[in-house]
Amino acid sequence: MQPLAVFDWAFKQNEWLSQRQSVISTNIANANTPGYKSKDIASFEATLMSTEMPMAATNASHMVPAGVSGPGMATRNVNPAEVLHSGNDVKLDNEFLKAGEVMRSYTMNTQIVKAFNRMLLLSAKV
Repeated sequence: MQPLAVFDWAFKQNEWLSQRQSVISTNIANANTPGYKSKDIASFEATLMSTEMPMAATNASHMVPAGVSGPGMATRNVNPAEVLHSGNDVKLDNEFLKAGEVMRSYTMNTQIVKAFNRMLLLSAKV
């Protein structure tokens, strides 16, 4: 039996969120390390586009973004951080914002999976 795509994508996003949280915590741990350069990983959208899960319009009534053949997610323009006196470019406020973003994404992902799980359970009862 094939796994449902929603659950598969949720699993992949949770793996990505875990990796991103690890990178963010490494940045925070090295905030006082002279010469340390902050890191981040590729966006989840870029990760999805690089895998073999392209979106497809399987019905003539499906909506497709104009001029886009793939998922059409806009990439964020990441501005380089300013280099501090110690030669390190970690800004704790930015790292904490990223950590909050990871937490919100994980919570939303969990809520979506719970909703789909409830729908499946309700459909199985009928």
